[in-house]
Amino acid sequence: MRITGSTVLLTGVTGGIGNAIARELAQKGAKLVFTGRRPDALQQVADEFGARPVVADLADPDQVSRLAEECPDVDILIANAALPSSGDLLDYTPEQVQRALAVNLHSPIALARLLAPAMLQAGRGHIAFVGSISGKAATKYSSLYNATKFGLRGFTLGLRQDLHGTGVGVSLVQPGFVRDAGMFAATGANPPGGIRTVTPQQVASGVIRAVERDLCEVNVAPVELRMLSAIAGQFPGLAERVQRRMGADPAIDKIVEAQRDSR
Repeated sequence: MRITGSTVLLTGVTGGIGNAIARELAQKGAKLVFTGRRPDALQQVADEFGARPVVADLADPDQVSRLAEECPDVDILIANAALPSSGDLLDYTPEQVQRALAVNLHSPIALARLLAPAMLQAGRGHIAFVGSISGKAATKYSSLYNATKFGLRGFTLGLRQDLHGTGVGVSLVQPGFVRDAGMFAATGANPPGGIRTVTPQQVASGVIRAVERDLCEVNVAPVELRMLSAIAGQFPGLAERVQRRMGADPAIDKIVEAQRDSR
């Protein structure tokens, strides 16, 4: 899919990864539409990249529908927005559970459903979802986040098969541990020992590559993490025992506490 000249809707643009994706898209000459729920922050980043801002809270299905209605000419959807959703499930209120599911899973599915018909009619387009390696391997205190990312991966792979041959591509980009953005930058916690990190720019490059080449799944992570996640997917019991021996609980506790207010 050619990005230059295409109209791109990008969600989650005000975060570090979203900002890096926006920069790559702008350099490619895309016509940009940004969405976020905080008007001031959204307007600032829209002004920086010459994008059209559309304020919408992705936790609200009505606002998701309105967002799609205001973007009828989208050629490319990049669904990047997500809540961290870390912590013990029993520590969440029902409303917080619903919000995590709505933002991380329901809204990308709904946007794909609402925007795909126009792409299909045009015979061209692309839908890219930014997931996570957490969609391949479960970790402690990430049950809700894992659920959304496992679900997003399954949806993406199925939708890609559904749309094969229509001219509309579907891709999934799964970052590993990201430095300078995301949970480690926001919380000050350190990644597990022996696991390297990637930059927001590497994630953004993965998104561009996925769209332009219509790639099925792009895992933006060092080789050791890609191998570990593949093993964990096949042998979850083994992965569980290995994680316990790594002694990552203090770092996990720090992340959970720092992200509590973002639920």
